[in-house]
Amino acid sequence: MTSYPIQSIASAPAKSKPVLGQLQQAFGLIPNLAGVMANSPELIKAFVGLFQQVHAGTFTEAEIQILLLTNAVTNSCTWAVAFHTMLALEQGVAAADVEAIRARRAPADKRVAALSALARKLIERRGHVTEQDLAAFIEAGFTREQRLEILAVSAASTITNYAGTMTEPPLEDVLQRHAWQA
Repeated sequence: MTSYPIQSIASAPAKSKPVLGQLQQAFGLIPNLAGVMANSPELIKAFVGLFQQVHAGTFTEAEIQILLLTNAVTNSCTWAVAFHTMLALEQGVAAADVEAIRARRAPADKRVAALSALARKLIERRGHVTEQDLAAFIEAGFTREQRLEILAVSAASTITNYAGTMTEPPLEDVLQRHAWQA
């Protein structure tokens, strides 16, 4: 169980309340992890600001979810894996590709596989990817600019993944069917 309270809009520190309101509006609920992160107004504001930038970039929502799911699995954050499994499926990512990522395997779809592979390698190798890794990403149809943009997604997911691992918030009922173990 978490050692931090899961804040609501009513209970959160004053500077966290507007951010929780944004999340409530976006998702129809305040995810437990965001409720925990709201204990630090600086953390929750940085998190939401960065995610707004990520979602305004050139990746599709499905591609963003592939990146976030891959990062959650690579960082072994059980809450984030469940959350991004749900969102990836909602965005139309093939169930078989989602399962492959969750099992740390390459997805069958070559574009999804290239996206997931570069995200995983960036984390595992702490940014020290090879020219071959970067070329495979381009060959799958992505751009040189997206090779850099993927760093913003990794930064955003690192906040989520580390916060989830540090605080271990419980899964919401809607996420239970997507529960995952490292």
